Amino acid sequence: MSNSLAIAAVTTTIRNLLARSITEELGSGIVTTRPPDKARDNGDNTNQVNIFLYQTLPNAAWRNMDLPSRVKPGETGNPPLALNLYYLITAYAQDNEDIISHRLLGEVMRIFHDYPILNPADIRSALPESDLQNQIERVKITPQTLNLEEISKLWATFQTQYRISVAYEVSAILIDSSLPVRTPLPVLTRGFDDQGILAQANLLPAFPTLQSVQPPNQQPSVRLGESLILTGYHLQSEGNTIVRFANSRLQTSLDLIPLPGGNNTKIIVEIPLENQDLPAGFYTVTALLQQDGQQRVTNTLSFSLAPKIKQFEISESKILTLTCQPDIWTEQRVVLLLGDNELLPQIDYEVVNITQKTDTLRFNISNIPPGEYFLRLRVDGVDSLLINRTVQPPVFDTSQRVRVV
Repeated sequence: MSNSLAIAAVTTTIRNLLARSITEELGSGIVTTRPPDKARDNGDNTNQVNIFLYQTLPNAAWRNMDLPSRVKPGETGNPPLALNLYYLITAYAQDNEDIISHRLLGEVMRIFHDYPILNPADIRSALPESDLQNQIERVKITPQTLNLEEISKLWATFQTQYRISVAYEVSAILIDSSLPVRTPLPVLTRGFDDQGILAQANLLPAFPTLQSVQPPNQQPSVRLGESLILTGYHLQSEGNTIVRFANSRLQTSLDLIPLPGGNNTKIIVEIPLENQDLPAGFYTVTALLQQDGQQRVTNTLSFSLAPKIKQFEISESKILTLTCQPDIWTEQRVVLLLGDNELLPQIDYEVVNITQKTDTLRFNISNIPPGEYFLRLRVDGVDSLLINRTVQPPVFDTSQRVRVV
């Protein structure tokens, strides 16, 4: 199939075709491929035909179609880049003799009328490495009708004096994609025991599916040591169920075994309390089940793991020091929300090794007006839990309140 040299191959083939015919008709003359404003810049004073490619557009007929010779049923291939090329042909005569230029223009139009399809042999002779001669679609030349307004706009763009010209469309140019074709193996059986497609009389998914991830007590996030409830359909496993957690900062995913008490619509899994390798932030969760003698994987849902402020104190120098869980990683974005104030942590290079994880953070609150404030620690966009939802109605957690004097 043709490659990225196909456009150049078309222009070269048309130039060679015209040059051969003009020489036979007038005995002399040249064919150039310059922009119209530079067609006669070189001081040429001879019979000349100029070919200018002024536009390329996608070919609607071939767009989003697979090549029949390359893609077979069941295979997936990237469609070729199908283009239409638009050329403007202008004639110039020796000593600016218009009669000769009209004769040249008439010869060009006769040639394109007699040879509306480019010969593969001519394409191979012009630029064989383009492989355009091997494409399944022949390259056709069709005259284009431009009205006076279109011609005026076109030559105004060239910013040069108007010369009588003709326009042609050349189509279709199929530039083959360099991406490989996906070729799956043939199907041996369809469904379990080759029973074919499974039909059911409801809209429930026929495969294991997660629908929601529920932190405890209707919290917006889960913390270390708390349990997540995964709800969905067909979650019963014939063997061990694995709940897989993934985070963009983790090099490998974390696999956990669910707690007892799950059923076909529910899986309960506990986040380890002392696992400091789980950074606070956003996670995805997937369940891996054993069903019908094979492993099935559910869809993926997201949830957030919130940091927890364990304790804090304020020194006489107005430095608030707090410890948190889990540890803060060096790459994580951390801020402390003190009421409606946002504070960045201070780094004591003599005390803290910034290349390691830490559970201790220090914040300068000297610019905070005296008063009582609630604390929230925000790590990678996830806030520590400030509201106690174990009681009704919910209340603020008073252990997260600080007094600034």
